[in-house]
Amino acid sequence: MNDFDYLSEDEVYLDAACQSLRPRPVIEALNKYYTEHNSCGERVKYKWGIKTDELVEETREKVLKFLKLSPRKYTTSFTLNTTYGLNLILSQIDPKHFKKIMTSEIEHNSPFLATLAFSEKTGLPRELIKRNDDGSITISDYDFDRAIVVVNSASNFDGRKLLNIKELEKAVHKAGGILIIDAAQAMAHSADILKGVEVDAICFSAHKMYAPSLGGIVWRDDLDKVLKPLWLGGGMVDDVEADSYKLSAENKEHRYTRFESGLQAWGEIIALGAAIDWHEHLPKKDWQNLENNTREVFEFLNSSSKVHLINQEPNPTMAFYIEGLDSHLLGEALSREKIMARTGYFCAHYYLDHVLHLPPLVRFSLGLHNRPEDIEKIKKVMKNVI
Repeated sequence: MNDFDYLSEDEVYLDAACQSLRPRPVIEALNKYYTEHNSCGERVKYKWGIKTDELVEETREKVLKFLKLSPRKYTTSFTLNTTYGLNLILSQIDPKHFKKIMTSEIEHNSPFLATLAFSEKTGLPRELIKRNDDGSITISDYDFDRAIVVVNSASNFDGRKLLNIKELEKAVHKAGGILIIDAAQAMAHSADILKGVEVDAICFSAHKMYAPSLGGIVWRDDLDKVLKPLWLGGGMVDDVEADSYKLSAENKEHRYTRFESGLQAWGEIIALGAAIDWHEHLPKKDWQNLENNTREVFEFLNSSSKVHLINQEPNPTMAFYIEGLDSHLLGEALSREKIMARTGYFCAHYYLDHVLHLPPLVRFSLGLHNRPEDIEKIKKVMKNVI
């Protein structure tokens, strides 16, 4: 793909689940901000600032449109990353409205530790939910009565998806609870699972969806009812007196300020808008290329008795270990061949180490930048290893 023409022919990047590479239009959008209207948003009336405000507002709208959520019900706020967003929401939830907090066993440390800290801080009990091999939850096994439920929509080690997310949303809301989704791994390649599902909040990392390093929170406006503002500062208030203040978030047009303290990453936000445009207009052949590459790597790994693949089915994110071979040493060997892959437990220590009792793993996470030549190189090098 020409949008990744800066890649050397002999380099193979397989760590898109950590952060995706950025296509040329995204890089250009970020550079354009810095070279043509590098300015503060929301605070100025000069031409550069007005341009910045317009493009940032367009990105907020693009995120909602991408997820097929109504701007009458939802707001887009920007943060640092998914971890930051989840902690930011949980830090402001008033526990008096709820009976417990729940998360699942296959979570990244972002929701796993954030829910643990919330339970320790508030005294609310914490419950772990089991996930099926396909990523779904057996809803009838759990009581969601006034529960805060924080789960991923796609796993970061094998890509398994929360296939019954709509049913979960209905069950949680019927029981008087709220549902917060870690969408870090879904936004780039599995966003369809999220579209139109009216959960209470979706946290995501733009840097995993071909955009610059940035986080986002898409949240239902009525989540306000259970929040207490704790982080306050510049850009969040309309007026301040000696011992009182008026929150900007009380105004629907500025509700996003609820989670946006201080100066924002204006250029990165604008470039996220460019990434969404790029993503939405990709030709079918590029998606087909990713699907073909994914299937070929999956079938190759699955064909060897020495390779223990965690995945049950093909997914751009796949984790495995090779019998009798230390995964970290394998990662170093791949690096010497200019193949870049992650090794370890991928911030999912509890499930991979203490539930499945697996050794450290290797993770191949493919992206839209990968070429058929990359796959041939992977197979050639891995054949020698096996």
